[in-house]
Amino acid sequence: MWRKIAKSKSLLLMFLPCLLYYLIFKYLPMFGIVISFKDYNLYKGIWASQWVGLKYYKMFFNSPDFWIILRNTFLLGINKLIFGFPAPIILALLLNEVKNMVFKRFVQTVSYLPHFISNVVVAGMVVLFLSPSQGFVNHMIQSFGFEPIHFMIKPELFRFIYVGSEVWQHIGWEAIIYLAALSSIDPSLYEAADIDGASRWRKLWNVTLPGISTTIIILFILNVGRVLEIGFEKVFLLYNPATYATADILSTYVYRTGLVSGNFSYAAAIDMFTGIVCFFFIYSTNALSRRLSQTSLW
Repeated sequence: MWRKIAKSKSLLLMFLPCLLYYLIFKYLPMFGIVISFKDYNLYKGIWASQWVGLKYYKMFFNSPDFWIILRNTFLLGINKLIFGFPAPIILALLLNEVKNMVFKRFVQTVSYLPHFISNVVVAGMVVLFLSPSQGFVNHMIQSFGFEPIHFMIKPELFRFIYVGSEVWQHIGWEAIIYLAALSSIDPSLYEAADIDGASRWRKLWNVTLPGISTTIIILFILNVGRVLEIGFEKVFLLYNPATYATADILSTYVYRTGLVSGNFSYAAAIDMFTGIVCFFFIYSTNALSRRLSQTSLW
């Protein structure tokens, strides 16, 4: 074992920051789950606080907000999965067909640069672009003789705005892994398809997609597991009381009840419930994938 460790020390050193990140920010905070079963008092501490069992879980399940928040989170996550998951695959497939390397690299660079922009800046850009008085979107609408639309206060438009900004921000970055998978396909398969007289569509369907199917399935399983883990930052920056009907999700509700209202036990119970549901989703999707395609995470 020590010989193998010495041989792979460079790789282990590269892996160390990732390991420390998950230990410090993912595994150690799991200790705080216990406050969801206690009437946590900040001054008494975790162990001195009174044990209340499933009190806060029952409170959340019986809350009138439960089904509204769960529906909002689920619908936002499903919309992001439906539109956000295939988008980088399509972009990668299109880029794979481009023969002009200068143009291909330009499109790649332009498409993945938004990933590095802060969510605060992206949210500010969205609000500015959709502004009824100064936004270029409403300027275009007015140029066709229509009245400006107040996008940011219409609950029915919030999901489209959020999902659209997510696709724009991350499509290029997420396409990188598919481009890497495409580069691993044996070129002789395409040569054989050319000899057989296959068109581009047939090569795409019979060679390209099967060649990256394992990558697609693995990433799909991971994305399904994050359906309820919608990013807090962008939703928090884009929503307002006028759009709570469709924009208020589990993470923002946890923020208001936990940090704003100081009910830490109740917030921890909600977050624990979210984690359990996400685990159920990823486990079920993985089991289904293993049964249908023999591809799975474990």
